[in-house]
Parts: sequence; structure tokens; C-alpha cells
Amino acid sequence: MSYFNNIVKTFADAIYLTLIKDDRFSQLVIGFKASIEITLFAALIGVVLGLILAILRLRGKGPLTAFANGYITVIRGTPTVVQLTIIYFIILGQSGLPDILVAAAAFGINSGAYVAEIIRAGIMAVDRGQMEAGRSLGLSYSQTMTHIVVPQAIKNVLPALGNELIVLLKETSVAGYIGVKDLMKGGTSIAAATYNYFVPLLCVAYIYLIMTTSMASALNRLERRLQRSD
Repeated sequence: MSYFNNIVKTFADAIYLTLIKDDRFSQLVIGFKASIEITLFAALIGVVLGLILAILRLRGKGPLTAFANGYITVIRGTPTVVQLTIIYFIILGQSGLPDILVAAAAFGINSGAYVAEIIRAGIMAVDRGQMEAGRSLGLSYSQTMTHIVVPQAIKNVLPALGNELIVLLKETSVAGYIGVKDLMKGGTSIAAATYNYFVPLLCVAYIYLIMTTSMASALNRLERRLQRSD
């Protein structure tokens, strides 16, 4: 029993030292907020950019289609952390923008390439008769895509988009490379100050787990609601 009590005491002391003393847990709170902000802004950028790229790729030919193809190839073929550092230190380094916005832009640009392929697959899965029906009603190509095809495609690829959102949230853990005080940065800062990596990094992992499972649950409920509306 004494051995067990010693383990409990040691763990309690570690929690006090790493989280409670000097209000160090506040660094995790600040990091949590930053990670959520980056994820939301990046998701918005990624969806808008991905939709544009998907439509450009479906046009089949032309310089814009070539640009979309090259963009997706480059973004999907290079690591996220490399893109993040290039955008921060080379492209937007002198812009004066807050680090969180720079990080959100970088992750949004990265996510856009993957979202584009997801949406493109969803659009291609929609029956071609939908496009023909829209055009026969006098709608332009853009109007048909906007009002008929894309809404059906988004509904079809919602699970894949939800998975991309979860992946995006986890990828933001490298935002600390450019000095953003995200959740991971908060955990490592506590660890560096206390020389205890176990407790703060365990807390970081647990918070990420809670966030991703909550997102997955919300997306599942949304998917079931959409299925009931069919």
C-alpha cells in the first residue's frame, strides 16, 4: 500500500508543479483558444479555396486548370511544417499580420488542396443528368454548379470533409514552429519550465482527444440529420 501511496503522491505533486503552481494551466487554456481559432479560420479558407480549385479542375483545360493541378501537386507533395515556415518567414514574414492569422492562412492553403480533391470527387459522383437538367432550365454553368450540383456534392462528401477538419486540428500542433502559442506550445513551455514532460504532454494529448472526438460526434449527428431529410 505504501508503494501505491507513494506513486499517487508523486503524481499529485507533479500535477501541482506543472499545472497549479503559478497558474501554469493558463498556458494550456491560451493554447487551446489559439488552436481552435487557427482551425476555424483555416477550415474556412480551406473550404472556399478547395471549392474554387475543384471547379477549376473540372473545367478540363486552360491556364487556370493547369494552375489548380500544379497547386494541388505542390501542396500535397510537401510537408505542412515546411509550408508553414515558408509562408511565415518568406512570404508573410514582413506583413505585420498576427502569428495566428499567418498560421491560419498557411494551414488553410494546405487544407485547400485536400478539400479540392474531396469536393471534386463529390461533384463527379453527382449524376450528370443534374447538370443537364439545370442547363435545360436556362441556368448557366456557374448557376447550375452553385445551386444544384455543389450542394449535393457537399452532402455526399460531408464525412470526408469532417475527417479533413479533424486532421486539420491535429496539424495545427506544429504552429509553434513560428512562435504561435498554441496548445502544443503551451504544453512544451510548461514542460521546459518544470522539467516534467509527462503531465503537461499527457494533458495536451487528452485535450486534443476530447476536441477530435467531440468534432466527430457533432459531425455524425449532422450526417444523420441530413440523411433523415432525404
